[in-house]
This record gives sequence, structure tokens and C-alpha cells, in this order.
Amino acid sequence: MDTIDWLLDSDPAISWQAMRGLTDASPAEIAAKRARVTQEGIGAEILACQGSDGPWHKAGKPDWLPTLFTMLHLRSTGVDPNDPAVQSAVARLEAGFQWDEEFRDKPFKTFFEGEVEPCINGGVLALGAYFRRPTESLARRLVSEQLEDGGWNCEAPKSTHSSFHTTICVLEGLLEYERAVKPAPEIAAARRRGEEYLLKRVLYRRLSTGDVAHPAFLKFAFPTRYHYDVLRALDYFRDAGLPPDERVADAMHLVVTKRQTNGRWLLDDAHDEALALPFSESVGQPSRWNTLRALRVLHWHKTQGLQETSAQ
Repeated sequence: MDTIDWLLDSDPAISWQAMRGLTDASPAEIAAKRARVTQEGIGAEILACQGSDGPWHKAGKPDWLPTLFTMLHLRSTGVDPNDPAVQSAVARLEAGFQWDEEFRDKPFKTFFEGEVEPCINGGVLALGAYFRRPTESLARRLVSEQLEDGGWNCEAPKSTHSSFHTTICVLEGLLEYERAVKPAPEIAAARRRGEEYLLKRVLYRRLSTGDVAHPAFLKFAFPTRYHYDVLRALDYFRDAGLPPDERVADAMHLVVTKRQTNGRWLLDDAHDEALALPFSESVGQPSRWNTLRALRVLHWHKTQGLQETSAQ
């Protein structure tokens, strides 16, 4: 089966995004497919397994873990945040969840107010903004926690050097927040500094030695949880609508070389241990999630690069 047809013939969460980014489908066709995300497949399953008290639960895990990472998976489906089923779930979460005492810096904090670690708060900010609950105080807190080198680290202030992991989480959150509210110059500036932190390191190398910062960065994982990898970084730059920078060339080459002869990408890793429901793909097997993300990154690099060349 043709790779794009393989994506289209799948869960609505994947097929509608493939239609939008990789085909010439009409807006009406895309909207119709997107509407099915809450009715069948992974989107419907996530909504169905929410606890009646608001959070998502998983045996042996504190509620914040399955709640945060299952909600991030829901966001990855591209579900319409205005869908009544989604709004109902978000309202239940907002009313019924509060962070554990160890994560609070005031007596009561709802889910969308976040906690104290920037890697987690980046995800919370992205969720709040996407699901129509943007939190200005959380966005400004993250901006204030930016380190001198341009990134973020959950170990700060003990550590003065940024983390790839924390930085990508915060960048995704700030980007989603900027979309949801009137742009603020200081937030846009912080995001640009964070992007530069990654670009200076060509997305995966140590600035000091040029060595690969961590072998896991070269493995394409999904769900990502808080973990960084090259595909996640490239998908962020694509999502931000930035023209390809020459410093992403090596990372793009990695994407190309990891494509299988059948045109698909494998699932190299899965950080799914905190999900409130089973993940449908297996490590080492062809992955629709990775294939979707890789193809749209390649499309971004090609089309944006051509537009940039034409402009010059």
C-alpha cells in the first residue's frame, strides 16, 4: 500500500492530519474526518477512560502522570478543542484535579495553573492553550526561568546549563500559548532564544565537543512524554512555521536515512508507561505516528525551503 494511503486508512487521529498536511483534500473533507476523532479510535478511547472525578488514572501511578501524558496524547490527535465532548472533559479536569502538595507553591493549584518544574509546565501550558484554558501566569513563570544559554532545565538553579528535554517542552508550550492569546514580545523573544539554543547545537550535538549529546536523541519515539529527539525538534520547527535553517540539514538527513524501503518509518521507542490506556504501536515495527510526523517534516523542509529561495 502507498505510504500516504496507509496513513489515510487508519485511526481518524492520524488520517485527518495526513489529509490536511499531505493531500489536496478539501477543507470540508478534512473537517469531516477530524470530527470523527472524538467518535472512534484513540481520541474517543482517551475521552472514555477519563475518571468521573476529572483526572485520568493508572494503577500504581500518581494521578498527575497519566493525566498529563494522556492529555498530551489527546492533543497530538489534533482533536477539535471546541467539540462538546472535549470541552466537557476539560471542564471536569479543571474542576476535579489539583496538584499534589509536593508540586505546589500555593495551597491549591488547578491542573492548568501548572506546578513547579518547567519540563512539566511546558506541557501543561501547551494543553491549557490548546484546550482554551491559557494561563498567563504560567507562561510568564516559564519566561522568567529561562537560563543564560537560552534554554531551560528542571534542575535549575543548581544547574546553569540547559537541557534539550526541558527546552523542547517549554518551546512547545510557549508556541501554543502565543497562538491562543495576543502575542507578547517578551514571550516571542524567549521562544526565539530557546530555538537558537537548539539550532546552535544542530538539534542534537554538544556545543562544547560536537559529539552527539545523547544516543536517544537519534531515536524517533512516540509518545514522547518529556523526552527529546530529533524528529520531535524538527516537528516543532515545522509547527512554528519557521523557514528551514541551514543548521537543521544534518537532522533532516537523519530523517531521510531512517526511512524504510517501503516508505515508512519505524517506532524506535515509546514513552508510553504513563498513559491511562494501552498504546497501539510496537517498538521496532512500522509506525503511523512517526511516518506522519516524518513526512510532514520533509514536506515543510521542501516547501518552505523553496519559498525561502524564491523570496531571495
